[in-house]
Amino acid sequence: MAKKPKIKHIAIAGNIGAGKTTLTKMLAKHFKWEPHFEDVDHNPYLSDFYEDMHRWSFNLQVYFLNSRLQQLLEIRKGAETVIQDRTIYEDAFIFAPNLHDMGLMTQRDFDNYSKFFSTIQQMVSAPDLLIYLKAGIPKLVDQIQKRGRDYEENIRLDYLKRLNSYYDKWIADYKDGPLLVVEVDHMDFAENEEDFAKIISKINAQINGLF
Repeated sequence: MAKKPKIKHIAIAGNIGAGKTTLTKMLAKHFKWEPHFEDVDHNPYLSDFYEDMHRWSFNLQVYFLNSRLQQLLEIRKGAETVIQDRTIYEDAFIFAPNLHDMGLMTQRDFDNYSKFFSTIQQMVSAPDLLIYLKAGIPKLVDQIQKRGRDYEENIRLDYLKRLNSYYDKWIADYKDGPLLVVEVDHMDFAENEEDFAKIISKINAQINGLF
């Protein structure tokens, strides 16, 4: 019997505060996958961005795009199964368009960014499985407050709401590969073993059906 091809790339998507980093750590430990995290602690633009979104929006988005591209190239070269905290698609289809629509990124910068992403898109592949953590605004706000990051204190509610709308549209149209939607509003997978076990079961079902 032919050996099943190895699943290489799992990615977790979701709004700010949805629980991506926590779930990435837990799944990496459970499945013995290699975690790749969003580097928020060493991001030179993030704090400035939340203070003045219009001034720093383009710089921030280009930084994220480059960082995510580096991760994807590392995944391609590596031999291990990787689980990635946030995807390159979220930068291009959610955060950048939202900033543009809110008047926080100029048309010139948005057009330049979009062309840059189109070029990058030809160099990368979609994840073998995309896990989307779907959360309402109260859940997001609660988890943002719990983790207490200083630079997130100024996040506006309308900003989170608009991001959620963009996420809903992106996920509804997502056709690039297998997709698992996990609704987390009434879950606490970090503290409740049964909730985490439900997610594990859903992932196993998806992975076993991939090949």
